[in-house]
Amino acid sequence: MRVFFASCLALMSLSTAWAQDGFETIADHAIIMDYETGVILFEKDARKPAYPASMTKIMTAEMVFNQIRSGAINMDTEFTVSENAWRKGGFASGGSTMGLDPRSSVRVEDLLRGVIIQSGNDACIVLAEGIAGSESGFADMMTRHAKEIGLETAVFRNSTGLHHPEHVISLSDLAKLARRTISDYGEFYALYAERDFEWNGVKQGNRNPLLGRFEGADGLKTGYTEASGYGLVASAERSGTRRIIAFNGLDSKSERRQEGLRLMQAAFETFRIYNLYGETDVVTSAKLFMGKTERVDLVPSQSVNIGLARVNRSDLKVNVELPKEIAAPIEKGQEIGTLVISAPGMTEKRVPLVAATDVGRKSVFGRAGEALVKLFGG
Repeated sequence: MRVFFASCLALMSLSTAWAQDGFETIADHAIIMDYETGVILFEKDARKPAYPASMTKIMTAEMVFNQIRSGAINMDTEFTVSENAWRKGGFASGGSTMGLDPRSSVRVEDLLRGVIIQSGNDACIVLAEGIAGSESGFADMMTRHAKEIGLETAVFRNSTGLHHPEHVISLSDLAKLARRTISDYGEFYALYAERDFEWNGVKQGNRNPLLGRFEGADGLKTGYTEASGYGLVASAERSGTRRIIAFNGLDSKSERRQEGLRLMQAAFETFRIYNLYGETDVVTSAKLFMGKTERVDLVPSQSVNIGLARVNRSDLKVNVELPKEIAAPIEKGQEIGTLVISAPGMTEKRVPLVAATDVGRKSVFGRAGEALVKLFGG
């Protein structure tokens, strides 16, 4: 038996015509995330593993940042460009490249710029081989590290994002990775905002289409393979609020630029975070059997914040699910029921409801009396 508790929030209108029936995107996979809270404001097939292409390089860079932070290497450490890195990632490969010379020695700081700004596959492979001995070994390290930091969908088979059928990560996990990069590696994050980098006399511009086009944009990384389509992980900050977007599956660079601008604008203007309940806010109370008090107040196990398009606020529903019978004794913090939150355009959110206080059992005589009442009362 379920007991339902409904809450209806006041209507808030939005004049933007294209959002009247709910926000949509032409991307195959997409997500908009609030940086401070990690709350998802919008998602479209974002939790399914997908091909990340060069957005993989956010993880490659994270691995290097981590190695520097641990003291294993530093910005001035030099790695040698192998024949393998030159052939697979150099100009002759036809892919994104930093333009490294074979057998040359290159500083980690320069290689990082080659990865982040120029999307150089050769720079990725040099770093991978220098840190792990081989690119496959580095990819295994990437996968293990991803699991350790909670990116459950990530499986890496290389350091570059070049297509491999088993090389996948969800857009949700890519957004989480971007959030971690910004929060945990602030001293390196400024590299993502640099507009260009020159190596061997060749200057290449940062491929992020939001830099210089969207106020506050300062990272992160584009990606493209035939299998993944055109994609982007990006972040911007305005007036102390930061948002992260990630998407892929578009058909061209121009589509990526236009949809990136549109998604980031929507991140700030179309969506907002609603703080529904704090950890001490009583959501409802539950009737008890054999308790010293007839009811116990229920509070959420955590603060409940949701991201939602403003036009969908009036359609938000909050329900409570409780078991048919709840018997004392009850301990404070004991899970009793579930808070279920739903609205158009958002994935249903389920939050445990816990007891706000301890409730002891009635005495033997009290329990006997209640049992009789229950028995004869049906």
